[in-house]
Amino acid sequence: MDIKKYMGNGVFIISLLLTLIFIVWGVFFTDNLAKVTNTIYNGSIDYLGWVYLGATLFFVIFSIYLLFSKYGDIRLGRKTDKPDFNTASWLAMLFSAGMGIGIVYWSVAEPVTHYTTPPYGEAYTNEAANTAMKYTFFHWGLDPWAIYTVIGLALAFFQYNKRLPAAISSAFHPILGDRIYGPIGKTIDILSIFATVFGIATSLGLGAMQVTAGLHDIFGVPNVLFVQLIVIAVATVLFIISINTGLEKGIQYLSNTAMILSFTIMLLILIVGPTLTVFKVLFNTTGIYISDFIHMSLRLKPFGEGEWIATWTLFYWAWWIAWAPFVGMFIARVSKGRTVREFVIGVLVAPTIGTFLWMSIFGGSALDLVQNKGNHDLANFITKNVSLSIFTFFDYLPLSSVLSILGFAVVAIYYITVADTATFVLGMLSEGGTLNPSNKMKMTWGVIQSAVAAVLLLAGGLNVLQTASIAAALPFAIIMVVMCFSLLKGFKSEVEVQRGNKRNAQQSSS
Repeated sequence: MDIKKYMGNGVFIISLLLTLIFIVWGVFFTDNLAKVTNTIYNGSIDYLGWVYLGATLFFVIFSIYLLFSKYGDIRLGRKTDKPDFNTASWLAMLFSAGMGIGIVYWSVAEPVTHYTTPPYGEAYTNEAANTAMKYTFFHWGLDPWAIYTVIGLALAFFQYNKRLPAAISSAFHPILGDRIYGPIGKTIDILSIFATVFGIATSLGLGAMQVTAGLHDIFGVPNVLFVQLIVIAVATVLFIISINTGLEKGIQYLSNTAMILSFTIMLLILIVGPTLTVFKVLFNTTGIYISDFIHMSLRLKPFGEGEWIATWTLFYWAWWIAWAPFVGMFIARVSKGRTVREFVIGVLVAPTIGTFLWMSIFGGSALDLVQNKGNHDLANFITKNVSLSIFTFFDYLPLSSVLSILGFAVVAIYYITVADTATFVLGMLSEGGTLNPSNKMKMTWGVIQSAVAAVLLLAGGLNVLQTASIAAALPFAIIMVVMCFSLLKGFKSEVEVQRGNKRNAQQSSS
């Protein structure tokens, strides 16, 4: 009997049963699920918010340490292994998986929301605009990418260097040994699948709302629940088609197209928008971000109301950690042949710089329209209609129709790409850590994901599920801290093996 396949099927069956239980709970007992998940989530934020802050700051420091450490030259795989994808495609795929539709969804809405309701100080002022951009950089900068760096690097190292299955549990082999194949390891993998399914289902639901908003803005299609369900159905068909083309074609081509369109939109806004303001925002906010990074990273307000921090910073940190199993697994899958140093630069540094540029162009231009041009009605509309925010912003710029069509295309492609990558990862986890899961398994999870999103939109349980998936992030934050020490143990043993091989080679030659 193939033990690996047997255990993989066990993980799949248990994960599927848990998913069905939560769907039934979310549809028929929505209020009860909301009460339970809110209690857990609020308790973790109120009493253990410092764990999120401390763990996330640790991940940033740990990632930067690895960048400059003696482990930087370790190659993920054999010494002769070359990367499967060119650098541009690699960056495009990891960015699509790591941020994707979220950065489009919030790039205008978050800076404007912070401007109208700042964490401190008076709203609708120059200071509020600077603070809004600083916290937008903070929430989308080094911290989320450090979370992905840690888990992605650990998974890639143990897959390619230690020849372990492509599973979250494999990252704990130096600590657990062969117990990763037993109940402890399988529990970690089941929790990872569970978190991924509901995190992605939530994103698919929110994505369907934004795609429908784009259809409404461009083509006048009614922005109603029925259309959102049609969007999910059509997207399901499209990403199932993409699944069957494989990783090298489907996901790579979609990610490359999304990045090309994203750069086109940024360039157009730079040309027709407030170009000088955008560059001022980029340089000014980067400086403030670096200067205030430690303060923002540890800010909790023990004496006073900490509601804003809980609503934004702690929510984001929990959300990124909840997404970490899926994103980390996918980044590991496409990173074979890279050195540790290349990996950290590609997953931590490059996306952070790209994110800062994107946020400066979109957020900086939106705040220029509101603060410098006096369009306060734009701010009010954006804060009340987040899913329409980017299209409303385009309406205030020249070439608004072109920008709206391009923006809609980017949202739609990111939407399909995220669903595609998620089904790929779920297939890997469900089939015992195989690097190339079967199309049948990927299609099964694709349909399940879409069904969960559709059912929860119908039941009004999407926000409840988002809270549930984030509530599960607290134990995973602690698991990831342990993962860092496991990775260090793995690196140390790898260096010792390489030294021994080098010594043996020298003795043989002499």
